[in-house]
Amino acid sequence: MPRRRRKLSPELEKNISLAKKQVELITAIIHDINEEDIQEEYKSAFLPVMSSYMSLDQLYKEIGFNDDTNNLYNQYLTNLDKFKNEYEI
Repeated sequence: MPRRRRKLSPELEKNISLAKKQVELITAIIHDINEEDIQEEYKSAFLPVMSSYMSLDQLYKEIGFNDDTNNLYNQYLTNLDKFKNEYEI
């Protein structure tokens, strides 16, 4: 049985691309922190943001646009806002 084509969303693809750039930028900023204790604290606090982005990217590549990818994108935004509110970047 042939595989179904995945449903695409240009808007979500753009948002995923922007999320990737933002994750890379924040990761680079965290790696530039000199004090190891503070750097580790930032890394662990940023982990939910990074994992929600990675899950979103993987799911979108495998399945395409659906409610799950939309929910993961919203979860990513929530985690990012929480991180930005609690930590100075």
